Amino acid sequence: MTDTRHTVLYISHGAGPLPILGDEAHTEMVANLKELASRIGKPSAIVVVSAHWEEPVPAVTGAARPELIYDYYGFPQESYEIEYPAPGEPKLAAALHGALTRSGVECRLDGQRGLDHGVFIPLKIMYPEADIPCVQLSLIQGLDPAAHVALGKGLVGVEHDNLLIIGSGFSFHNMRAFFAPDTPDTRQQNAAFQEWLVETCATDMSAKDREDRLLDWESAPHARYCHPREEHLLPLHVCCGATGRPADDHYGLTIFGKQATAFLWE
Repeated sequence: MTDTRHTVLYISHGAGPLPILGDEAHTEMVANLKELASRIGKPSAIVVVSAHWEEPVPAVTGAARPELIYDYYGFPQESYEIEYPAPGEPKLAAALHGALTRSGVECRLDGQRGLDHGVFIPLKIMYPEADIPCVQLSLIQGLDPAAHVALGKGLVGVEHDNLLIIGSGFSFHNMRAFFAPDTPDTRQQNAAFQEWLVETCATDMSAKDREDRLLDWESAPHARYCHPREEHLLPLHVCCGATGRPADDHYGLTIFGKQATAFLWE
């Protein structure tokens, strides 16, 4: 019987291509991703749930050779010449589709879509050889937290040895705040929400209590300051659904001038 307890990781992927362009504001993030890759080791395949893809029903990339989607604007020309030729894995995509369907989650295979920067930027840092098969899973339009916890629960049934599941978002994602003056008040709001995330995702509590907190995340301290729109948070809901237990480790980072958090379930 294949072991379906997968390694699961939620990361904050930073701003566009800046992490691989030598931007100093992403130094901690880059070092953390390299540390995580060393700790996890080399998986046989990777599934990434990125904040940058939303569909009416969850979609899974099925292409054998997915192209890259440069879904960012206003960066140097080299940003649009980045290469990350990781192969897809149609068999894994089919296994994802099957597991989600069996769990009651309607989904579809997408044989055309490539990998967006929420996938190839962090993976280029973590696994620069680009030799690990990679499949991307979309978020669900409407951004319902319960639907994304259920999406994660559906991943439990994917039978694949040494699979790494990554939720690629950003635990603080207020675009205006990134470019506004930092004040004691904004720092406190940023910190309070990160502390709530750590309490929710990395401390002992019942699975029901954890899920209830995630479903009611808007009640967390300064939730809507940190996430005016929650697409960068919901990959964490998928990760929590896929694990059903507290994270084994968490990492506090300063990324682009804001406190952010990564979580690892081994």
